[in-house]
Amino acid sequence: MSHPCSLRHFSSLGITTALAVTLGACASSGPRGPSEKVIDRVLASAPGEAQPSTIVSTEIAYAKAARQDGLGAAMAEYAAPGAQIHTGDGLVPAQAGAITKEQWAPRVVVKSCDGSLALSQGRFADATGKVGNYITTWQRQPEGDFKWSYEVSGLDDPQPPPRKQFEDGDIVVTALDVVKGLIATCPREGEPTPPPPPIPVGEGGASAAQTSRDGTLRWRWEQREGGTKYVTAEYYFQGKWVTAIEESLASPSE
Repeated sequence: MSHPCSLRHFSSLGITTALAVTLGACASSGPRGPSEKVIDRVLASAPGEAQPSTIVSTEIAYAKAARQDGLGAAMAEYAAPGAQIHTGDGLVPAQAGAITKEQWAPRVVVKSCDGSLALSQGRFADATGKVGNYITTWQRQPEGDFKWSYEVSGLDDPQPPPRKQFEDGDIVVTALDVVKGLIATCPREGEPTPPPPPIPVGEGGASAAQTSRDGTLRWRWEQREGGTKYVTAEYYFQGKWVTAIEESLASPSE
């Protein structure tokens, strides 16, 4: 009998923790996240409010609610007021019909030092089995929980070849499944955070940027030619600004 498994790896402030996670169906084409039991043991050394594991656990809970209760009900619970989805035609109000994700799991989480703002980047599969990348912006609410305010996704082009179907008796060995936790460096007491680098001139479409309250994380989106959606996120880390996420995504319908 096959025993597929995956090693899930989280990194924060130079401290690395590796956890073995049995996923049960590693040969499946859909992305899968770590189990709820693993989340409490991940990134235990990350400081206070800046725990990237809170975003990972929220993503898992959101995806689970979407499967069990339907995407519309899950969005009502996890979308922030005024949440928007970036489509090939620009931003639209959050609505279940504008989201093509059927199952998903984060691969990168970047968070401001004060923990007020975070972005997750990961892999998703749609209802037809096609796969691609997504990015979600998360904002901490007054009650302390996180809700998403922006989401964008795009299918791989071309799509990866189908995974080989294994028969009973085969031993399945999967690649490392990596989730990175990136936390911005807190400025020293009494010292302001150096401003991020100037935003380069875009490619002619609509765009917007947002910076965390403490000034340690900035992200922005652009609407580019042909319905391409561009997103980048930079965070302040050990005295300099570092690019954590940069994606150009085609419209899911293309």
